[in-house]
Amino acid sequence: MKRSALILMALVIVTVWPGESSAKRRFYPHQEYFDTYEGPETCLFCHEEEATSFFHSQHYQWEGEAPGIVNADGERLGKMNTMNDFCTNPLASWIGNAVNSDGKVIAQGCSKCHAGLGKVPTREISQDQLENIDCLICHASGYRRDAYQDEDGNWEWRPILWKNQRGMDSISKRISLPKRKMCLRCHSAAGGGPNFKRGDIEYEMADCTPDFDVHMATEGNNMQCIDCHAGDDHRVRGRGTDLSGTDSPDDLLFCTECHEEKPHNIPALDHHTDKVYCTVCHITEFAKSDKTDMVRDWSTPKFHEKGNKYSATITFGENVVPEYAWYNGQTKLMKMGDKVRYNDDGTITIMEPQGKRKDKHSKIYAFKLHKGVLPIWKEKDWLIPLAVDEFFITGDIATAVNEGSAAAYGEHHPDYEWVNTKRYMGIFHEVRPADKALQCLDCHQEGGRMNWKALGYKEDPILDALD
Repeated sequence: MKRSALILMALVIVTVWPGESSAKRRFYPHQEYFDTYEGPETCLFCHEEEATSFFHSQHYQWEGEAPGIVNADGERLGKMNTMNDFCTNPLASWIGNAVNSDGKVIAQGCSKCHAGLGKVPTREISQDQLENIDCLICHASGYRRDAYQDEDGNWEWRPILWKNQRGMDSISKRISLPKRKMCLRCHSAAGGGPNFKRGDIEYEMADCTPDFDVHMATEGNNMQCIDCHAGDDHRVRGRGTDLSGTDSPDDLLFCTECHEEKPHNIPALDHHTDKVYCTVCHITEFAKSDKTDMVRDWSTPKFHEKGNKYSATITFGENVVPEYAWYNGQTKLMKMGDKVRYNDDGTITIMEPQGKRKDKHSKIYAFKLHKGVLPIWKEKDWLIPLAVDEFFITGDIATAVNEGSAAAYGEHHPDYEWVNTKRYMGIFHEVRPADKALQCLDCHQEGGRMNWKALGYKEDPILDALD
């Protein structure tokens, strides 16, 4: 009798997931294809061709063709071999738990947002590399992972349910095309916190109003990231002004794919589209929900008592008005291992949009202008990346510089000093409804948004039109 009751209870538990009625359960096509998830090998059994395609993509390689970089010199460029002014470069901070004195994990390495299971990507394909691809991080709703050490002490990413086969089997069958939340969990968290890096890709976009983002509004267009950015064979479309490599050098992404070149039916406005890109008028501010990192000073460590950790000294901004500059689709990069170029004001521009007023291919674009303070190797005049994870524990910036230099250049004790940097980052999201776009006087009045002289005009061009 007791045995029969236990069998009946077990059948109920297997049939209905706790908290769900069978009528509410969602059907996922992959639940019919396999019984037990055994890691990437399960996906590869049917999808080795797709995995091979993904292996060569930017989401896995973190490098790609760089026709948009005027000084690329034919090199493949990307996160792995360039430097930014946030966490600088992943070479010295790939994977591992950085634990503070309270025993709390405060950082886990840059590969937390890499679509692999912990191995550094190689350019040469192998079975080992294919089995490192973590399909679930982009395709499985509810999937989560954490960093663990194997028996040899090597770090790797594993599903948090890796010891719970039944739970793992359930999650691994929730396969779909990437949804907003799947993309946002990495792209919104880049730079160390919510919206720190990009400024215009916020967690709010997972479920936002039309006023926040007219394209992604849940009660509205309800677009997914892949509606614009998905290409063939795991090749993502689009390239921000500050990104080095691209998956789609011959498949560029512009607003005019969906909108007409002159959509306003008002001559004065349609005239602007010859020289002003759509986002200038239609993204009035960014960082509307979460503050964004505007200045990151690595020369001045800051201790956070609440989190018991160190960081660079960061200045945040909210409801930020973009900077405006000419852009023709090309960018100049300050490459690692190249002698730096100083601006007239003594700063170094890491990413600089190319273009000018009289260039027929240039338009005015909206940017986030991020500023930084970074180390430079005095002997070589090379920017030095940092080993940031250990720094978060100790605040020892000298060690972070030394270890970063060792990882990038093989130099363990460079003689360095600090320099001011800046970087232009294109703003393309958080588009507002048409009736909330900029009006004439937002730009065309004294003290308006545009720095006309910096844009190559003697004065506000509307004054010439009135003469």
